[in-house]
Amino acid sequence: MSQSEAEVSRLFDRTLAGLKEAVRGLVGSDGLDPDPDLTKGDSERIRERFRVCLEGRGGEVSARGRAAELGRAYLQLSETGRRRYLTILATEFDRDPAALGRAVAALEAAAPDGRAAAEEALRDALNAPRERLLRQFNALADGVKFLVDLRYDLMRFAREDAALSGLEKDLRQLLASWFDAGFLELRRIDWNAPASLLEKLIDYEAVHAIQSWQDLKNRLDSDRRCYAFFHPSMPDEPLIFVEVALETGLADNVHALLDEESPVGDASRADAAVFYSISNAQRGLAGIAFGDFLIKRVVDDLRAELPNLKTFATLSPIPGFGRWLKDNPDDAVQAALAKPGWWEDPEAAEAAKGPVLRAVARYLVHARRRGRAADPVAHFHLSNGARMERLNWLANVSEDGRAQSAGVMINYLYRRDMIEANHEAYKGEGRIAMSSAVRALAGKQEKKTR
Repeated sequence: MSQSEAEVSRLFDRTLAGLKEAVRGLVGSDGLDPDPDLTKGDSERIRERFRVCLEGRGGEVSARGRAAELGRAYLQLSETGRRRYLTILATEFDRDPAALGRAVAALEAAAPDGRAAAEEALRDALNAPRERLLRQFNALADGVKFLVDLRYDLMRFAREDAALSGLEKDLRQLLASWFDAGFLELRRIDWNAPASLLEKLIDYEAVHAIQSWQDLKNRLDSDRRCYAFFHPSMPDEPLIFVEVALETGLADNVHALLDEESPVGDASRADAAVFYSISNAQRGLAGIAFGDFLIKRVVDDLRAELPNLKTFATLSPIPGFGRWLKDNPDDAVQAALAKPGWWEDPEAAEAAKGPVLRAVARYLVHARRRGRAADPVAHFHLSNGARMERLNWLANVSEDGRAQSAGVMINYLYRRDMIEANHEAYKGEGRIAMSSAVRALAGKQEKKTR
């Protein structure tokens, strides 16, 4: 099994049990157990089951049973089988171009008293049959989780097969409506949370890997906070979570934050909340924005709990700098970083500091992609109204930290009185809010950067 297949298998394992439970007691099931690669005969059985589901034969209970069997069958398929399954759904249950054309023509020709009916007919023609199938999955126990993971498959497969992109867009729109921030529940997670949930934090942590249960316990201690968004249909699955350190002043080194041997601080005396890790737990929800709502909700909760907090900021990675440097070579930087173990040699590290910090600042401030900051973490925080506050030298000298940004991390500052103005300036004009120190390091743009 390849790494990709193993990853997908892990994502779907938890959902399979729920769908098996959904099948029990539902009528209309004939034990749909296709060959893992969905060979020709099994493809036809899947195709026919799609048709029967759309026709609604046997009533709602039967329809749920067939949908559950279709979902369970999908989870048992190989990568090849899943591609074939999704291709059938995407290409054979799409909108009917002829029906859509007739509906458009009917609307154009409609008399005033018949326009409402013509508009309704056009709306019906715009709804692909496959959307109704997706909604049937949604009604099942663990059906929403199934669809979230299904979209992750679609995102991967659509990169190589454009025929799947329409289905992926349909599912993305459905998920965006189901995962509106107003439906989400914010929960604080502490060491007393169920072990199954704590295991998921370890599994889903995407910024600073959790090395052990003791490491996790340290991150959930009294001078730390962890918050996550949950959806009512996925009550045991975090959607996105943030880890916060309660500090005195801005943190400038992630190793110090994560040091299990450091003494536990007094949260009541802290004046700064430092967001040091934000992880999207569900890859199938990529592009569906609720991370900004998470930060705002957490800030409000922390203000209410700890009124001494005055500063809200991040200690963030700069994941795109390493790739950008390869495309925009800087002789001084590359020479400074060429020495083996440079970060452990005080003299070599000091020689590298100036060139590297200037290059990182140029990247963050001047490198753009479609008019926005090229760095994805920068774009996220700037979109939410933060300001680039301070670059921190040797803040993360782990292997990942060195590969991403030569060990540099950045503080993004959230000033309550400036968030809205910063957000509007960035979204409207692409203007980046930054401190004078970052501005001085970035200098003027000398050449176009990618």
